[in-house]
Amino acid sequence: MTLKTLQPVAFVVAMALASACSGGKKDAAPGAPPAGAQKVDPAKAGNVAGRVLLDGPAPANAPIKMSADPFCIRANAGGVSFESFVVDNGGLENVFVYVKDGLGNYYFEPPAEAVKLDQKGCHYTPHVFGIQTGQPLEISNSDDTLHNVHALAEKNREFNYGQAMAGMKNTKTFTVPEVMITFKCDVHGWMNAYGGVLSHPYFAVTKDGGTFELKNLPAGTYTIEAWHEKLGVQTQRVTIGERESKDITFTFKAPAASTN
Repeated sequence: MTLKTLQPVAFVVAMALASACSGGKKDAAPGAPPAGAQKVDPAKAGNVAGRVLLDGPAPANAPIKMSADPFCIRANAGGVSFESFVVDNGGLENVFVYVKDGLGNYYFEPPAEAVKLDQKGCHYTPHVFGIQTGQPLEISNSDDTLHNVHALAEKNREFNYGQAMAGMKNTKTFTVPEVMITFKCDVHGWMNAYGGVLSHPYFAVTKDGGTFELKNLPAGTYTIEAWHEKLGVQTQRVTIGERESKDITFTFKAPAASTN
């Protein structure tokens, strides 16, 4: 690595570490339960499940060029591509599906167990995830190379953590619902991930052929939204009764050409 290459990297490190250490302010705690807040009765709850489909051929994911970092090249000897379009048997994966509205006065305690976001092989894992307000997000570096985690939050506090070596960790919580927050690495421009922050647990990321399930929903009428990083959003209204299960399907139209 040349001196010219090292200079901007050193600048990124300094900025990331300064951001990680600046201020010493803590995020405010999530809001208290609203007056008259309800809790879900699991014995009466239902489920919404389904698939997200892609209508048409999936664009080819562009290959990632990692020549700037020898570690990343060694970690991906067979080559690697972006993850924008992951399709299995017509089902579109990495789609964030969640209850957008309809929960009224229900309140949900944040889980104590952390959601984990790792940097491994010069990728964020997972690529798309969900988390509740007040729930810990544990961000770790499994690579023996410099990464930084820059969360481009708009409703929550933006942050930028530098992690210079394997084993480093930071923990973060979000206080305000926000769909979606983009995470990026300023050192490796191809690295990106997306996190959906909600005040409730009714969200899922499609997998296994585009499938998802939202469990233990109280009876009611809801707007369900499906978000994809390239194809935008779709919504559906669904009504479920007590102990009722319903299946729904979202279908996104494949673009004519790759949008990577």
